[in-house]
Amino acid sequence: MPKLSAKGTEMPASPIRKLVPFSDQAKKEGKKVYHLNIGQPDIASPQVALDAVKNMDKTVIEYTQSAGYQSYRQGLADYYTSKGIQVGMDNVIVTTGGSEALIFSFLSCFNPGDEVIIPEPFYANYNGFAKMAGINIVPVTARLEDGFKLPPIESFEALISDKTKGIVICNPGNPTGYLYSKEELNTLRDIVAEKDLFLFADEVYREFCYDGAEPFSVLNLDGIDQNVVLIDSVSKRYSMCGARIGAIVSRNMEFLDTVLKFAQARLSPPTLAQIASEAALKTPDSYFTEVTEEYVERRNILVNGLNEIEGVTCPMPKGAFYCMAKLPIDNSENFCQWLLEEFSYNGATVMMAPASGFYATKGLGTDEVRIAYVLNKEELQASVDCIREALKTYPVRTS
Repeated sequence: MPKLSAKGTEMPASPIRKLVPFSDQAKKEGKKVYHLNIGQPDIASPQVALDAVKNMDKTVIEYTQSAGYQSYRQGLADYYTSKGIQVGMDNVIVTTGGSEALIFSFLSCFNPGDEVIIPEPFYANYNGFAKMAGINIVPVTARLEDGFKLPPIESFEALISDKTKGIVICNPGNPTGYLYSKEELNTLRDIVAEKDLFLFADEVYREFCYDGAEPFSVLNLDGIDQNVVLIDSVSKRYSMCGARIGAIVSRNMEFLDTVLKFAQARLSPPTLAQIASEAALKTPDSYFTEVTEEYVERRNILVNGLNEIEGVTCPMPKGAFYCMAKLPIDNSENFCQWLLEEFSYNGATVMMAPASGFYATKGLGTDEVRIAYVLNKEELQASVDCIREALKTYPVRTS
């Protein structure tokens, strides 16, 4: 049998999805599984987007321009302008999801062996994107005890070498729900400017900020226009994960010209999904008001409920729809698998994502889980009850 590639062999499995066989088996055994492991909202997609696909008058589903429909790119530019981010259509390239946006960005900016600094814990698939591009992630650790705030800038400076070419952040954050302040972003701006690095910001959760908090975009940082790349997506904003439409936004035209060559090689982003995504730009503000209120209520049920459990610590997120919780257990991978294989409460169990897969530093996150509060309030309360009862009976507790 021919030998597979080293890159393919080393490609990391998703910590979010790798327990799926165990959840499938639990369901076969008649258990109800509360899926808190994946950021798939149960919120309805905007009706205006669904109607656009249902009512389209196309007789041929054709290729679009490799950069995406011009009308959609202009619509996106208008959207950003409405958020105080001044860009034009030519600053936007439409991609097949935010994932492709990051992959194309890495391929356009880095050579194999280059390094990128990322605060950990971070979205686990950044590992896979880096592996595809042949680059190395250098983690700087944010602490659960500090609510996952940005590590001191000295921690970044200590990691910069001749191989360092960029920094990646997610704001608001997946998996932590932390929202970086303008002041924190300005400290990054200073080091990006001084070292002439790329700054990639995954801002796909921009609409979901809580308790009066406001997001500040990296595209509004002074003096680093040529360094900044914004990554965006319709997946979470409009609850359209399956559309697979994202975007790259930058004022660096040489970078965008390079990205376009990768976009041309994959021909075009999905036509039907662009139609839905362009229509979604007309989603009324009331949609986001209602969704945000719903997420706040869900967050409070989950996070407050977890913190009432003896031995559990869970910082209150300011954005997105995830939280990281520290549990009194030996190993979260073992615990999450045990929940699916051996535990049930009222005929149900919980599926969570072991947090070690969100860290690059070995040994971190072994007693933490990432939880997505994407289920309705009743199911979230039932999930908290399951976790409470599970921790009472789990055979390997640490306290």
